Amino acid sequence: MNFALTIILPMQTQPGGGGIGGLVLPMVAIFAIMYFLIWRPQAKKQKQHQQVIDNIKKGDRIVTNGGLYGTVAGVKDKEKTFIVKIDENVKVEISKTAVARKLE
Repeated sequence: MNFALTIILPMQTQPGGGGIGGLVLPMVAIFAIMYFLIWRPQAKKQKQHQQVIDNIKKGDRIVTNGGLYGTVAGVKDKEKTFIVKIDENVKVEISKTAVARKLE
């Protein structure tokens, strides 16, 4: 308790009130920390996932976001879809964004 008071009281009794710099600097620091800990790693992960999806070709095994396992039977670049064979004589057309990962 005494430690908190020794920090807070001098800040409040400064002549001039500390100005706007005392408010802006912590906000900039918070945004910088959020950028390096949250946004930047997420953007890198998303870019890597997009590269994997762009490199999927006919014959690759994939898993969709819904949990369907299948083999790519065709790629429609214009519509941004895959034709996926999930069983004998069963093919479905899915969006490229529905692919969770490529199986090795």
